[in-house]
Amino acid sequence: MAEAHSAVAFSFSITHEGWDVNFDREVLNLVWLSGVRSWKKRFFRFMNNLKSGVYPASLGSLWLTVIIVTAIHFAGYKVPYDLVGKVAPYISGSSILAHIAGSFVISVLLWLIVIYILRYILKLLLIYKGWMYELRGKNKKPSRMTQIWLILVKLLSGWHKPMLYSFQGSLPRLPLPSVEDTMRRYLRSVKPLLDDDNYTRMERLAKEFQNGIGVKLQRYLILKSWWSTNYVSDWWEEYVYLRGRSPLVINSNFYGIDAILMHPTTNQAARAASTIHFCLQYRRLIERQQLEPILLQGIIPLCSWQYERLFNTTRIPGIETDKIIHYQDSKHIVVYHKGKYFKVLIYYKNRILLPCEIELQIQQILMDKSEPAESEDKLAALTAGERKPWAEARNEYFSKGVNKISLDIIEKAAFFVTLDDIPYEYDTEHPEKLDNYGQILLHGKGYDRWFDKSFTLCIGSNGRIGFNAEHSWADAPVMGSLWEYVIASTLEIGYKPDGTNAGTPEFIPPIPTRLQWDLSSKCIESINHSNEIVQKLINDIELRIYVHDNYGKGFMKASSMSPDAYIQMALQLAYYRDAGKFNLTYEASMTRLFREGRTETVRPCTIESAAWVKSMEDKNATLDEKFKLLQAAGQQHQKNCQDAMCGKGIDRHLFCLYVVSKYLEVDSPFLKEVLSEPWRLSTSQTPHGQTSKLDLKKFPNCISAGGGFGPVADDGYGVSYIIAGEDVIFFHISSKRSSLVTDAARFARQIEKAFADMKTLLLERKKAQQHKNGST
Repeated sequence: MAEAHSAVAFSFSITHEGWDVNFDREVLNLVWLSGVRSWKKRFFRFMNNLKSGVYPASLGSLWLTVIIVTAIHFAGYKVPYDLVGKVAPYISGSSILAHIAGSFVISVLLWLIVIYILRYILKLLLIYKGWMYELRGKNKKPSRMTQIWLILVKLLSGWHKPMLYSFQGSLPRLPLPSVEDTMRRYLRSVKPLLDDDNYTRMERLAKEFQNGIGVKLQRYLILKSWWSTNYVSDWWEEYVYLRGRSPLVINSNFYGIDAILMHPTTNQAARAASTIHFCLQYRRLIERQQLEPILLQGIIPLCSWQYERLFNTTRIPGIETDKIIHYQDSKHIVVYHKGKYFKVLIYYKNRILLPCEIELQIQQILMDKSEPAESEDKLAALTAGERKPWAEARNEYFSKGVNKISLDIIEKAAFFVTLDDIPYEYDTEHPEKLDNYGQILLHGKGYDRWFDKSFTLCIGSNGRIGFNAEHSWADAPVMGSLWEYVIASTLEIGYKPDGTNAGTPEFIPPIPTRLQWDLSSKCIESINHSNEIVQKLINDIELRIYVHDNYGKGFMKASSMSPDAYIQMALQLAYYRDAGKFNLTYEASMTRLFREGRTETVRPCTIESAAWVKSMEDKNATLDEKFKLLQAAGQQHQKNCQDAMCGKGIDRHLFCLYVVSKYLEVDSPFLKEVLSEPWRLSTSQTPHGQTSKLDLKKFPNCISAGGGFGPVADDGYGVSYIIAGEDVIFFHISSKRSSLVTDAARFARQIEKAFADMKTLLLERKKAQQHKNGST
């Protein structure tokens, strides 16, 4: 019994002298410190929210206002309308104290009025989006109006350093386009995809919708746009993500790869520990709102709302719809290794464990020789498979006992960590190794990531890292920001010659706790069923990571083209050559210039892009014709991107109209057809340079290879790309092996050829122009 008594905080016994109570002071001290830490976090969270809530003013300005108002009042001057004098008689106490209290009350009132006036003026200023449409260049300047606007925004927002959520109250609402504008943009976007008869039919459907049920549906959206913070985001999260019943793996979750040009250590435990430490540091920056908000042009703020759920967040399965649960705090992470789950404490005396301390914990996990329980190793296949069976299994087998306790530990963890038993490899001589690297992160074995967690940190046996992220809680740029921070922070930490983390542990950290499971035969059947579905998905996916290093954004900019527009035109040319026709193309664009903004769709397949692609395949087209068509296509694409970012997109508006129609149980042939159109080419650009912490010019090896996702359509491609530096672009191309019309490796070759042909076109045109100018 001695071991049992030492395992509890206190014990008691009854003697002839009465009660005999023994307390374990060390355990009670830990309980006390835990409570102190929780209350400190609540206090600082309250203070940070207060500071953000009064931005662009500061709390110091309140005391300055109190001093000025009090001084003016006692100097005998009448504060406007003698407000202090009118308030003082209603305050009990001596005359002097009443006047001081009255001065304080009026000061706070005036201060709040001024703050809200300033914030409203800033919000009105941020509604203006004309700056985005003005061309930038060496010899071009913004208009006079935009220059004045920039100065005003800078004056109102530049008083002191903003916190992460400082601009949230000043961001405007996402504007609601008119049905007429959306119909016009939509018809223009489908013109290159339809023959004359089908286009005429679609024109008729659009006109009937615009003049008919669209009027009623729009009224409800107008009401929602005024009542809610963002008329799209909540419905988008619920109906696109949470109500989806298909497996998360490949279909929804996405992945990110390490900076492949740097390999600071081959020690798995050391790299895992330092990366975990950096993630926790980033979490602390979010909690304290010390993370710098992203400012376009160094002035215009983007919404920071999505950062709130980066950590301590889990997607909980439901029978009809899932839900996202976010916990305010978490003191542990969960680590998976060789089929076993471990709870790892990450704090000691109110501080984050040092990398060298976490390394000891990770090493203990790696050295654990115990065997997993039956089907414990494949338990996470439930999170990867179809949502309804997982919800049923969760309710049936994980709602009580040891299973509930262990599941609760996983779901309340700050994030999930997987220590893989295989290396993540990159070799320029063997490109298939990078393909395998991406596949490991996209799906792993199908049961070695907890796909419900906001993200799973993956560590290869050779010390390289990556992540797999759930998509419903936020979009890829938020994970990209964390990833940049992790990569940049790696440069700041030293490793010993043997590859372990530098530094000396200040104490022996708590031993990781093995999670226990009691899996019944029926539960095991559910696990195996989900695993069978997941394995079919994994076996069907093909991933090719193409590294284009012949040239990059430097050449594109020198050719007076937006790099994104250039790449999208290359993808259109590649797809046309691959498929022999044009198809609906999706490109994700952010709407974070507005409060709680997420994404909007850019449709890169346009009338202009189709005309240029056809000219490239036309032997009779001249050099000048091809060049002018390419310029027109690039300009139109850039305008479409600007429209999408400014709330003038097509697809989110149509999506919300469709949701309203379903609520009203109204059938719309137009919306039904539009929302059923497959995105056979789904593309996305991974952003780079979101944090000033990462200086790519100083540390070029910190360039990440980006990440990717699975194809949206069974007979389509998923293409994610990242512009890495001046001369390198990574393309992550996915397709399904079961499709007879797609091939990821073949499409990569088409992209390579398209880039080569575009460069030849631009160089030959430049050479022709030089020859022409030289001869005149």
